[in-house]
Amino acid sequence: MEDDLPQNEGLEARIAATIQPTLSAMGYEIVRVQIQGKQTPTVQIMADRTDGRPIGVGDCEAISHAAGAVLDVDDPFTGEWNLEVSSPGIDRPLTRTRDWQRFAGHVATVEMSIPFEGRRRFRGIALGADEAVVRLRLEDGAEVALPRADMRRAKLVLTDELIAATAAEAARFREAEDDSDEEPGRPPHARRN
Repeated sequence: MEDDLPQNEGLEARIAATIQPTLSAMGYEIVRVQIQGKQTPTVQIMADRTDGRPIGVGDCEAISHAAGAVLDVDDPFTGEWNLEVSSPGIDRPLTRTRDWQRFAGHVATVEMSIPFEGRRRFRGIALGADEAVVRLRLEDGAEVALPRADMRRAKLVLTDELIAATAAEAARFREAEDDSDEEPGRPPHARRN
């Protein structure tokens, strides 16, 4: 799943392709690139750390500086534009195969751009995904395999189970940091010798 990038189109795809090598070299991966607004567009970049640790404010700042520098050179807009960088959050979008695998067992919603079996919206337990489809167990117990090419958006639903799992994962990383010699919270690209 090395090339497991979010599905983007048009200018969003161009921006993702432009910044992806830099972010990868820094130890980050793109979760989503989205452009909002026409007059003064805002490029929203959502990213994760490749080591699986929760992303922090320092990470967002590092990504913002690096992505901003790359985009200033690429110059995707003719006028002014803004850049926002954030973590995916707990109720994160599901944009990549690895997201669907990682959060299998949690509740997700999917909105289709093309109706599937007469429906555009689905809600159920994520069962996983591959390059072609995502699988959900719907609330009525039926399972569906939704074509990824026809998905408009998908995201996790904030539940008590998801909050507990996220808190447990963060606690594991904190324990690992306490047990290691590394400087806690410092991203891999910012180590000092």
